[in-house]
Amino acid sequence: MRKFTKVALATLATAVPASSVFAADLITIPTSTPVEMPIYEEPGFDWSGFYAGVYGGVQNSALGGTQYGLGVQAGVNAQFDFYLLGAEVGVQGITGGNFDTSYGQILGRAGLVVADDVLVYAAGGYGIDLGAPEEQDVLLGGGVELAVTDSISVRAQYLHAFPTQGDNPKDQFTIGANFHF
Repeated sequence: MRKFTKVALATLATAVPASSVFAADLITIPTSTPVEMPIYEEPGFDWSGFYAGVYGGVQNSALGGTQYGLGVQAGVNAQFDFYLLGAEVGVQGITGGNFDTSYGQILGRAGLVVADDVLVYAAGGYGIDLGAPEEQDVLLGGGVELAVTDSISVRAQYLHAFPTQGDNPKDQFTIGANFHF
């Protein structure tokens, strides 16, 4: 029996430490929580809605020479993700060169919001001299607009006028500011 006790004790001595190793739980350390951490993103400028503004510019044509003008404009934009569609009307008084006149224009705008506060756009529309000489133009061009506050933007725009009535092509460069409602 002594031999049996020695074998039983030897078996028990080797089985107890091995069984505790197999029975141990895996130790884990959580590395993150299942809830996502909120990321704060400052909202960008909202280009959608109505706006009105003022602008000044230079116009050059063969008939009128170099002229300077001041004007007012009003329009509406609709922003779809980073695309923008808009329409605008403007009237400006032009002086200098060979004659003084006023000029009205209706524009459509299509653009891309390249940063939260920067818009690059193409413009096209119709322009008409409201005084002498009587001229009508198709306008094509584009510009860039920069938001400086939550409701004010500044812009630079170039338009080329292709005459449909009269024979006086024009190049117009304007700089202005808009208040967005």
